[in-house]
This record gives sequence, structure tokens and C-alpha cells, in this order.
Amino acid sequence: MTNFAPLLETFFTDWLMRQRRLSSNTIAAYRDTFRLLLRFAQCRLGKPPARLDLADLDAKLIGAFLNHLEAERHNSVRTRNARLAAIHSFFKFVAVDQPQQAEGIQRILNMPQKRCNRRLITFLDRLEVEALLAAPDKRTWIGRRDHALLLVAIETGLRVSELIQLRCNDVTLGQGANLRCRGKGRKERCTPLSTASARVLKAWLRERQGRDQDTLFPSSRNPGLSRDAVERIVTRHTATAAQKCPSLGTKRVTPHVLRHTTAVTLLQAGVDRAVIALWLGHEQIETTQMYLAADLTSKQRALARTAPIPAHVARYRPKDELLAFLNSL
Repeated sequence: MTNFAPLLETFFTDWLMRQRRLSSNTIAAYRDTFRLLLRFAQCRLGKPPARLDLADLDAKLIGAFLNHLEAERHNSVRTRNARLAAIHSFFKFVAVDQPQQAEGIQRILNMPQKRCNRRLITFLDRLEVEALLAAPDKRTWIGRRDHALLLVAIETGLRVSELIQLRCNDVTLGQGANLRCRGKGRKERCTPLSTASARVLKAWLRERQGRDQDTLFPSSRNPGLSRDAVERIVTRHTATAAQKCPSLGTKRVTPHVLRHTTAVTLLQAGVDRAVIALWLGHEQIETTQMYLAADLTSKQRALARTAPIPAHVARYRPKDELLAFLNSL
């Protein structure tokens, strides 16, 4: 029998962290997957996680775990697939070290991803953006911080993980004002700032009085905001803005919706998809295709450029005199 615990520890500390040097967000997602899996295995098998054998985590148990995610935890198919991807990554690692377990490992690796429906993305229109930016109370320190944060999120399209990692020295003002961030894959990119955004950030930095390496958007108690804190900020100000802009009440607005808003705004302005991909830090230009699918304005402009198809509306005239009489009543 092969003890599962040391294999999992080596997978995280040696393979993910040292050799592949994955981001902290990716490692956290893998960690959460295995915490859920080990708790499920403990309930199903009656064995504590530290005493599990590799053979205990067979295809049958993994399949039951995936069903549990959807049926009992009510996870989406996308979340289920993300959990399976983390499990696949572990067993690919184990396959090299444990060739005697190849048959059981291959059964797990053969478990397929589920196909899922792709819905149109949610984004905010101009009036909704203006209402959201007007929601924070700029008479308070927190309100001015939230206004600056929302403005940066909507204009730059930064991921929430990129927003909370911003430092004061990541902002360059003056000629060619821009914001530097570190995105997925440890790639740095610069995003230009409009004159209005540069003015807001200049005032915020003056009030913030932070050193170069201090967090750009701190909390009132801690050095930086968490992902959950940013989500609560967006939710709170969306509820306030919905009082003056009712359409916001029909949308579930998250920090990622603000990122979608950036992309669609650029697309509607006629910006090339390759530039949008660079702006958002997408690895592939095809990723921006989903914004084109959701943008009705661009489709309407395309329709306006085409020659209209001749289509005449014919008036219905009944042939029977009695039917004509009844229709006239």
C-alpha cells in the first residue's frame, strides 16, 4: 500500500511551488479542492485523511465526489470541472512516481470534463457605470477609496487579484499616465489611464500618504483589501446605485463584471480585439470572442452596414365576405 499524505505534500511543496512556481491563487484553488476531497473521503471511508492510501482514492470515489459537488454542494459544472482538473494534475504527477498504480491512475485520468452551457456575459452600460461610480460617499475616506477603486477597476479591467496587489509605486502620473500590474503567469503589463482617472488617483495618493511598497487601496484596519472585501464593496455600492438606476437591480454585479464592462466598452469604441487582449492580459486573442458575442451594439452597427433585404408587408384580406364581416366587428 502507498501512503497518500506524503505524495500530496510533495505535490504541493515540490511540484507546484518549487518546480512549476504556480501563483498563490492557483495553489489556493488546488488546496481547496483537496480539502473538500479529503473531507468527503473521510466521511465515505471512515478513515482520517493522514491515514488514507493512494488506492483508497480510486475512480469510483472520485466519481462520487464529483457527483457530491453538484448534487449536495450545488456547484456549477464549471466548478466541478475545475476541481477535476486539479485532481487530474495530482494523478499525472503521481503516475511518474508510482508506476505500479498505473491502471487505477489511468481510470481517473480518463474521467472526462463535462460540457456546460456558455451564457452571455454580464456587463454594465454607460448609465449603469455612471450610477455605480456616483454611489460611494466621497465625503468620507472610505467613500473616496471606493470611488478610486471602482474607477480603476472599470477603466483598466484588472482582475480582483490584480487590484488588491497594487502598490503605490505601480501608479505613474503625468505624461503617459499608466498603471502597472502583475497578472496571470507572473506577467507584468501597463494599462493607460485617462486624464480623469489620473486626477482621481493623484488626489487619492496625496491623501493615502503611502510609501512606494504600500498597498494602493488599504482597508481601514489592515494593510490591504481581500478578494471578499472587494466583492462586498462592489455589492454594497451596486445596491445603492440601483436606487437611481433600476436596471442594476436586475444584474448580479461582481468585480469580474466590471472587467467585462471594460472589454465591451473598448469593443464598442472600435478597439481591435488584439489590443483588448493585451489590455486585459489574455493569453490568447480568442478569449475576447465572448465579448463580441455579448455586444449587441457592434452587431447592430454591422447590420446597419449591410444592404437591407427587400421585404414587403402584405395586408391580409379575407376572401369570404362573411369572414370579412366578422373581422370588421
